[in-house]
Amino acid sequence: MENTSGLPYDPDQNAEEKRALRREYRAIHKNMEGIRQNVRDCTIDNLTDTVKRADKAFYKVKNTTEATLDSSVLLQLTASHAQMARSLKSGLGAFDMDDYLAKLITFMGGHKLDNQNPDDPDADDALLDAPLDWDQIGRRALAKSRRVPVVGFMLGPLSIEQKKRASVKRAKFEKNKADERKPQEIREEDIERSVNETTKNVATLESILEETGAVNLFRFVVNPESFAQSVENMFYLSFLIRDGKAALDTDEHGEPTIFGCAQPSDEDFTNGLRKRQIVFELDMATWKRAIEVFEITEPIIPTRETAKTKIGNKWYG
Repeated sequence: MENTSGLPYDPDQNAEEKRALRREYRAIHKNMEGIRQNVRDCTIDNLTDTVKRADKAFYKVKNTTEATLDSSVLLQLTASHAQMARSLKSGLGAFDMDDYLAKLITFMGGHKLDNQNPDDPDADDALLDAPLDWDQIGRRALAKSRRVPVVGFMLGPLSIEQKKRASVKRAKFEKNKADERKPQEIREEDIERSVNETTKNVATLESILEETGAVNLFRFVVNPESFAQSVENMFYLSFLIRDGKAALDTDEHGEPTIFGCAQPSDEDFTNGLRKRQIVFELDMATWKRAIEVFEITEPIIPTRETAKTKIGNKWYG
């Protein structure tokens, strides 16, 4: 389908025109579902009318959302056409076994009722007892091939050697008792339970943000001493934003700013407040660039000690 409108892409297309266009595509989709469910009753004219209807609607498509709907309609049309082609039945190339057998029996002398009395009740029994002339079909077959079929052609080769599975002797593996080692046993008291680090650090960031007020996002989360802890700070800050305890905005210079706020209530969401989700990438290059641009020498969030867990007699960090 080809768009013949003036603008191939118009992000400022009239909203009412887009809504009407989407309603039209939904109606076409619904019509295609009906065709797919009753493909046996569908005709080529039904599919042709649907194509013309979709082509007419595509003249008004100027955005990717409506173009996706048009592509979906085209896929449905293709699938319905293929399903209709598979459901078509043509007897021109079909092989009718019953008709073949009837003609074969007639050719070999069966089904001949010309000399039979139609009122004779024993006519059918006589017909069943009459032998078929197999020599006649044999002579007709000889005209097509003078080569005698061999036994291997009919039944396959007779000289088949049965394959025997060769027995393999495996050397017995002997275990050395002195080399055996038991795995380290871990008991319940060996695992020292620590406080939930995530909950603790989120609360720490919340209290620091209340003290600093509105601050540049990079100045707040970037730790010039540790790239790993900078990523952790961004992770902990995401919980505050998710719970509505912190907000992210841009100042007059276009810099991202983070500040504390009151959690929204159900009434705020009723009045039109919406949550927005963004993906923020903080790699090593961005971390180094932020330190250089914003001249970060000291972290606002203090450097945390590396958490360690004791399992058995060893500590893992």
